[in-house]
Amino acid sequence: LNMTYIVENNGCYGLTKGQDSATMDTDSVSKKGDINPYMPIDLVRVGIEVGATFVGRSFSGDKAQLVPLIKAAISHRGFALLDVISPCVTFNNHQGSTKSYASFREHNDAMPVDFIPRREAITTSYDAGVVHEVCMHDGSVLRLQKVNEEYDIEDAQSALDAIAHHAKEERILTGLLYINRDSDELHDVLQTATKPLNTMNQRELCPGSRFLDSINAGLR
Repeated sequence: LNMTYIVENNGCYGLTKGQDSATMDTDSVSKKGDINPYMPIDLVRVGIEVGATFVGRSFSGDKAQLVPLIKAAISHRGFALLDVISPCVTFNNHQGSTKSYASFREHNDAMPVDFIPRREAITTSYDAGVVHEVCMHDGSVLRLQKVNEEYDIEDAQSALDAIAHHAKEERILTGLLYINRDSDELHDVLQTATKPLNTMNQRELCPGSRFLDSINAGLR
């Protein structure tokens, strides 16, 4: 499905005065002092495992990384999931919370990302072998710096292993974590028209009874 899904992940429910959400980390302390005993749902791991073709994570306080990621996600032709750590300043920004500004900045392993729109001059000052360029479906380019040379963002298992490794070290890996450029978008699978239906005339919308009869006959 060609859409971008952005989750503002603060680990709590503000409307219920700071109740832990399913993404709250184990042993994180709530504002009331309660310790969360449950394992969290890692949105980026779930996204990769269920088939999202663009998965990234960033921090609401890191504009330099987040803005290019959002642009790239929108440009991606497929389902893009962005997990944006967004601390709740009212109920989840205190000492002991793993979703606070201070905690995230201490444990963040960021991958610098640079989004380059089409037809704009591309320049780089990165060292050779460090930068990985990904060509998006619309011709734009996503340029990122890999955490290490063993990590292949186009391999789902490699991405999951890297995320798990950083989590084990109590680090949060951010940036573009996984991308599949060769997946078929839902409209291609369903062979739907690229022209909006509300702009079609009656003849385009209804090919005639003979054509419809042939379709029905083929289903018998």
